[in-house]
Amino acid sequence: MAKQKNAALGKGVFIGALLLVFAVVFGGMWVFRNLGKSDRVVDAEDATRTLNKLYDRIDPEEAAPIKEAVDASDMLDEADELPDIDTCDVTVDGGAGATELWASGEKSGSGTDGWMREMAEAYNREGRSVDGEAATITLRKVASGLSVDYIASGKAIPAGYSPSNMLWVRLLNARGVATETVAERTVGNLAGIALSNEKRDWLATEYGTTDLSAITDAVTSGQIVIGYTNPNTSAAGLNLLVSALTRYDSANPLSQEAIDGFSAFQQNIPFVAMTTQQMRDAAQRGSLDGFVTELQVYQLDADLQRNYAFLPFGWRHDNPLVAMDSASAHDKAVLADFAAYCADNGKALADEYGFNEQDGYDSETAMPEGNTIMRMLEAYKEAKDAGSTVVAVFVCDTSGSMDGEPIQALQSSLVNSMRYIGSQNYVGLVSFSGDVTINLPIAKFDMNQQALFKGAVTKGLRASGNTATIDGIIVGAKLLNDVKAANPDFKPMLFVLSDGQQNTGYMLNDVEGVLTSLRIPVYTIAYGDDADLASLNAISAVNEATTLSASTDDITYQLKSLFNANM
Repeated sequence: MAKQKNAALGKGVFIGALLLVFAVVFGGMWVFRNLGKSDRVVDAEDATRTLNKLYDRIDPEEAAPIKEAVDASDMLDEADELPDIDTCDVTVDGGAGATELWASGEKSGSGTDGWMREMAEAYNREGRSVDGEAATITLRKVASGLSVDYIASGKAIPAGYSPSNMLWVRLLNARGVATETVAERTVGNLAGIALSNEKRDWLATEYGTTDLSAITDAVTSGQIVIGYTNPNTSAAGLNLLVSALTRYDSANPLSQEAIDGFSAFQQNIPFVAMTTQQMRDAAQRGSLDGFVTELQVYQLDADLQRNYAFLPFGWRHDNPLVAMDSASAHDKAVLADFAAYCADNGKALADEYGFNEQDGYDSETAMPEGNTIMRMLEAYKEAKDAGSTVVAVFVCDTSGSMDGEPIQALQSSLVNSMRYIGSQNYVGLVSFSGDVTINLPIAKFDMNQQALFKGAVTKGLRASGNTATIDGIIVGAKLLNDVKAANPDFKPMLFVLSDGQQNTGYMLNDVEGVLTSLRIPVYTIAYGDDADLASLNAISAVNEATTLSASTDDITYQLKSLFNANM
């Protein structure tokens, strides 16, 4: 009996010792599992484990592949991509027979962005006549780049056009539209970089200057981080692109030296913004040291002036006014009379609204011709990714609230925007209602993948059921993370197309930390008049992305702009 007890005791001691050894060994492995790893790597590994668990719980379905031939004749032409011009607000109605003038938003809007609007209202009250005919102005608020697309495509053509700078006029001329310059300047402004005071002081000490050459060198070396807006649509963004390429090779800004220089600069740009507000929000969160803006905005913002220095670059934003060559003689005469009226009567109001500062500034180099600017934008599409490949997943809402016009708009806009996704990139498609479906696994966006993508969009998306938006994002993020694990240089992006009205599944706080650690930006595109923009904005804000809110007839153009900037 004593022997049995001793044997049992010995066995127990042995098992206890064995368990202790296991505990020490595996406990040590657990304690030292992250030894030598950076915090970023540890965060990413933890985020990946969390993401995989969430994905497994969702257990998405996989749809059978559907191919549909990609036919160029099915795509909208440039004019059809654009919404009706009436989606751009008329801010001054001059009545019947008025001369229509399109102007950029910083002067045709409201409040301190309404200088030209107030001048047009005052002009119309004068009861003026030109050559014996009544002279009034109808002012329409149209962004500079959007105006070029309308006019060059023939979709809509005004009598006069006043963009932020002459770059757009030269680009319009290069696209085959003749213009007559009425005024080189209506009101003075500059493009510049709002750089934090700390970084401005550092730049001045380190480089002995704070000009664009020093800024681009500091960005290229990773010493400062800035953001800029899409040069296809933004006057300041276009100015930065043209100025940067010219800075790298003033004799030939399209040389390989210039393009290589811009590509190296672009490697350290975290994102190309759709709006100035997106960049400013990122700066406030500490993601950016500075961002591209205009002097007028800076002059009117005490917070900006307190925390940032304004460093001008490029060519002046003097808001020229040109007449279309096709405009009538009367309209041309009215535009000339209006420009003279503004020059004689508008200075005090312009000064009050933040214009006409730093009038002594001018560019050191001549402005490129329109054909060169157009080729610069073409080069930008290739150079902006700086050799990195974008891997994107489109996460599409197919819940019941998307039934009808929203789902139809989603399908047509995706199909018509396919051409703006570079074939070197990788694309997948996920859909969600109450459940989640992987409609198309990620693959290179060659002709085969394009046919599968089109089939998945046109034949695989049907609206019904609840809305598990975050579940769809989790599945899309998992697909992206798997591909990026095998291809660390790939740049991940999620595009969520939805009305935002979530009512089931995981919530944003369940995955917000994961998205942050894995650095996956989530761009949201709102469909439908009742879209929940607050929810979609919250999703996009996680990693400095943005939300597009578009009506059903301009969503294709919005996606075109987004893809041209990011893919």
